[in-house]
Amino acid sequence: MKRFYRTFFLTKRLFICLIAAVISFMLAFLAPRLYEYLLIGVYMLIAAIVIDVALLYRTKRGIVASRELPDKLSNGDKNPVTLKIRNQYPMKMDLTVIDELPDQFQKRDFEIHLQLEGQKNHSIFYTVRPTERGEFHWAAIRVFVKTALGLVTRRYSSDSDGMVPTYPSFLQMRKYELMAFTNKLRDHGMKKIRRIGHTLEFEQIKEYVQGDDIRNMNWKATAKRNQLMINQYQDEKSQPVYSVIDKGRVMQMPFEELKLLDYAINSTLVISNIALKKGDKAGMFSFSDKVQNQVMAQKKASQMNLILETLYNLDTDFKESDFSRLYIDVKNKITQRSLLLLYTNFETLDALHRQLPYLQAIAKNHLLVVIFFQNTELKKMTQEPVTDTRDIFDKTIAQKFMYEKKLIVNELNNYGIQTILTEPQNLTVNTINKYLEIKARGLL
Repeated sequence: MKRFYRTFFLTKRLFICLIAAVISFMLAFLAPRLYEYLLIGVYMLIAAIVIDVALLYRTKRGIVASRELPDKLSNGDKNPVTLKIRNQYPMKMDLTVIDELPDQFQKRDFEIHLQLEGQKNHSIFYTVRPTERGEFHWAAIRVFVKTALGLVTRRYSSDSDGMVPTYPSFLQMRKYELMAFTNKLRDHGMKKIRRIGHTLEFEQIKEYVQGDDIRNMNWKATAKRNQLMINQYQDEKSQPVYSVIDKGRVMQMPFEELKLLDYAINSTLVISNIALKKGDKAGMFSFSDKVQNQVMAQKKASQMNLILETLYNLDTDFKESDFSRLYIDVKNKITQRSLLLLYTNFETLDALHRQLPYLQAIAKNHLLVVIFFQNTELKKMTQEPVTDTRDIFDKTIAQKFMYEKKLIVNELNNYGIQTILTEPQNLTVNTINKYLEIKARGLL
């Protein structure tokens, strides 16, 4: 009986009928002849309730529901989820399906209404977009069933609890990998990467044979030997590419529900995958008050899984970023000249000047690219119409901060440090552009 009460619910239609009956009995005091008809109506309502209950509860397992979840979720992307519903009643039923989503989504009004014929199956597809990494726990699936009478409802609960981990955006990684190998990178403004083996690292002078590149002809040696001689260059070796992620408090700032740190993590995953596919070594590490999460640059098959698992547990710690500590660790642990993609954020010139000596020291031995972010909210503010003095003041301040970002770019360029100033949503594309440009120009 307890189980029955836990699944038995009265509907709004029944309450409307009961309220109508009460009002009718009150009116019957003014017209006593209506009393007998009202009693008949009440008996009919009670009979309808009994029939409705019998139709709902005569089938022991009338509704079967299950959920299909992906093995892992991609942070910041739309991930598909499928609900499968089977109506085992012999008649059409009205269903209200409530899927209890993880707490991180903060969505308490997720419900789907449908009608399903007897002995039929139905699939419901929807998407979820996580904005943080970690474990996402789904709870039960609740299905509320009504017959055509619609006086009472029976609730079915499916024990489809499930946990899915949310990783950095591997969907974005696959997207750009597919573009890279279908020659569609240029459609998105990306440069074409040079072919391996055409570096300027001289190896030897040898006799010309048919098929050699005549652009490498050595005319002085040809004149001395009285036969065609050509310069031969060494094949390009795999070059280390490190993503350096600042996880201090400056990376906690949110844009479109994602923290700057998450944008940097997603970009790191993509650029590491492309670097490995293009023959380079990929590595990464993070820092705030100390350097952590170090993955040394290698080209082994398991490197991407190692980077992905390291990025999964990365989070901001709200501490002041220590660039001096970063310089010491880079100097001691990265002995080969490497490409360092530094994801951080500078809001003012003063903030840059405090760290500039360490960035210069790092740039002496490595090719350093400092990547920081435009404030898209300030950009929107500068484009909005002005209506009063306060708006003029706000717009002027916003323009000042945006101009200071450009001054930071100029300051870094003056010291020979490569920069990327980008909106958060364009971070991945702009980072890939810069990587391919560096490769094409042979700067590393």
